[in-house]
Amino acid sequence: MGADKKTKTGMKGKIKPAAAGTGERKLMEEAIRAREAAYAPYSHFKVGAALLSSSGKIYTGCNIENAALTPGNCAERTAFFKAVSEGERSFQMIAIFGGPEEAETFGYCAPCGVCRQVMEEFCSEDKFTIVLGKSAGKRIRYRLKELLPAGFGPENLKGEK
Repeated sequence: MGADKKTKTGMKGKIKPAAAGTGERKLMEEAIRAREAAYAPYSHFKVGAALLSSSGKIYTGCNIENAALTPGNCAERTAFFKAVSEGERSFQMIAIFGGPEEAETFGYCAPCGVCRQVMEEFCSEDKFTIVLGKSAGKRIRYRLKELLPAGFGPENLKGEK
């Protein structure tokens, strides 16, 4: 893996060297491409996501804003909802890339709490990997349980968690 590093937000993750994780790199490239389709006329903050299903298919998503604000949707949820609407229910990894519309350099763009909760619904908290990128080659990775340590999921409703 890589060396432990704390980000600006205090999250602890694994930095991946640029040459490592070619599957992650391809996924990040897809997320960077998906960002181009973002509709962000209000915040001018564009985000792209690429979600890898357990069947090996990649689903992309971008953020979609709305003048009324709350009807907007994040890139991560767009990718998940697209995949679920096509019958997928099991996922391995998501790559997320985002930042200001005209930016030339980028910071890591972590998923919001609502997106993390959607991930909890469909993903193993111990195995699902969330990859944040500053570029296709500069990435940091987390397991879902690191970003949502006490998530509420289907196991809670069954009294198993």
